[in-house]
Amino acid sequence: MADPSTYRPRTGSIPTQPGVYKFRDARDRVIYVGKAKNLRSRLTSYFQDIANLHPRTATMVTTAARVEWTTVNTEVEALQLEYSWIKEFDPRFNVKYRDDKSYPWLAVTLGEEFPRVMVGRGAKKKGTRYFGPYGHAWAIRETVDLLLRVFPMRSCSNGVFKRSAQIGRPCLLGYIDKCSAPCVGNVSAEEHRAIVDDFCDFMAGATSGFTRRVEKEMYAASEALDFEKAARLRDDLAALNKALEKQAVVLGDGTDADVIALAEDPLEVAVQIFYVRGGRIRGQRGWVADRVDEGGTADLVETFLLQLYAGEERDAIPREILVPALPAEAETLAELLGERRGGRVAIRVPRRGDKRTLQETVARNAQQALALHKTKRASDLTTRNRALEEIQAALGLDDVPLRIECFDISNLQGTEVVASMVVFEDGLARKGEYRRFVIRTVGGESGSNDVASMHEVITRRFRRMLDEQATSTEAASDDGPMLVDPETGRPRKFAYAPGLVVVDGGAPQVAAAVAAMSELGITDIPVCGLAKRLEEVWLPDEEDPVILPRSSEGLYLLQRIRDEAHRFAITHHRGRRSKTMVESLLDDVPGLGEVRRKSLIKHFGSLRKLKAATIEEIAMVPGIGMTTATAIKDAVTASTSKTVTVNTATGEVEEH
Repeated sequence: MADPSTYRPRTGSIPTQPGVYKFRDARDRVIYVGKAKNLRSRLTSYFQDIANLHPRTATMVTTAARVEWTTVNTEVEALQLEYSWIKEFDPRFNVKYRDDKSYPWLAVTLGEEFPRVMVGRGAKKKGTRYFGPYGHAWAIRETVDLLLRVFPMRSCSNGVFKRSAQIGRPCLLGYIDKCSAPCVGNVSAEEHRAIVDDFCDFMAGATSGFTRRVEKEMYAASEALDFEKAARLRDDLAALNKALEKQAVVLGDGTDADVIALAEDPLEVAVQIFYVRGGRIRGQRGWVADRVDEGGTADLVETFLLQLYAGEERDAIPREILVPALPAEAETLAELLGERRGGRVAIRVPRRGDKRTLQETVARNAQQALALHKTKRASDLTTRNRALEEIQAALGLDDVPLRIECFDISNLQGTEVVASMVVFEDGLARKGEYRRFVIRTVGGESGSNDVASMHEVITRRFRRMLDEQATSTEAASDDGPMLVDPETGRPRKFAYAPGLVVVDGGAPQVAAAVAAMSELGITDIPVCGLAKRLEEVWLPDEEDPVILPRSSEGLYLLQRIRDEAHRFAITHHRGRRSKTMVESLLDDVPGLGEVRRKSLIKHFGSLRKLKAATIEEIAMVPGIGMTTATAIKDAVTASTSKTVTVNTATGEVEEH
């Protein structure tokens, strides 16, 4: 591990111009490539105190052995050079958007004398026009099969084409009118090229002209009493309409756009792209990539756009790119892509209308893709076993923690403090053993104090364990303690001791949990904390946290458990907060006592449902008459007109 001070360049020797820099390791391999408007300002930020750097950045600068840079004239040139170096050196510390599978394209080989339509994968080739990519190859083949009725272009392989030309007889597609059979001279190269051009125009979005033309020819054939031709054109029109149904209009202005959304967590980012051409969704693509640096959404978008489009042909870059967050150098990126496209490119965040709706749809797809990826990862037995073994090794545990319990605290400005306990066994959630806690101590010692709240919930959970274990011992038989309640026949779930206790937080929360367990005489259950900001694992009485590798399955499992505890606590807190708001809202309603107020809360369940109820529906609650129902409705209506603001400096909530 290198000391960054040993290779730090003199500040005065670093230029202040735009440029691109490379960090190299001791073996002279490029491990990171970056760009900057001001090289001096950017590079000096890497050589500050290691403790102030993000862990991933700290790992990079301690792995590097030297740094070098190249100045350029403009930010556009810096972007171009950064992209080319990332492609050339494949640096390990740069974000890499690696697709997890090969997506199919619809390809038309325009470079051949008799162009062919086919489904292809992998790298693009010159002289070929591509449409897509699509999610499934079968979807493309279905569409092509429909369109070959109307555009009978060649779709056979070169071998089949040459063989048919040699024997002077077309293949089956030529006989069923799904190919114009240029192999045997049924059409000339120019006539076949015209069919191909019409097919490409249709796939590019110019659809209305073709449907109108076919419809016009159909009516003309019918008037001329050529019913056989009219029937064929009718079937062609049905094929066109069916193909169009597969590509629904999503943008009424008929624009060309790529709609991009990201779903992030500290380790991975799911990417989804919808390709919209002529207002219709022509293709979709999505994958999950590793996160390497600590950049936010805007930084991820910038890196993604650079990697996605910098190497693309001009016809693959749309006029408009819709993103979830605008990169800091959006104008520079737009200029770079505009130069490559040969026309203006706009990068923007949609705020309203159809484009905003479509962006939300793409975002939902990204979130579902990330959740599915995590589910598949978590359901693999080998992966779960490796994760538990990594946790055991990293924390120095005597045994693999087969049962892990995680605790989280949730509150709003010290009010309605609740806690959650989630249980994972063999790396899988045991939701039947989740528990919720309402923190009993308010103000003073607890309240908004997460540390005191953590002490309380740990004390209550393990006091319950000791009580149930004592009961089990008293009812023990020759076979050992009874871990099944004889009255209910259910397991005494609190009687089981976890192999590891995880608390959401850092050293203070860990110390509180250990103190609570020590007060109960429990010293043989290991405890750790997982801090959200840097994903550090804290152990009792340790000054420095344990840093698990970013790609560690053990860290991934701990994050899943912590996030599940947080979700469970937030859900509980929101439910209690809603009921509290209803109670406070009804305090001043005349003639509404505690009993009837509880009946009202039980009947509607939430403030939202109470607001939506009519006076007649409120009056249907037992004990509530029309007069009281009217007063309740007035109180609820008055509350909706209030504006709530939060002072970000003090955290105080004010109503206006």
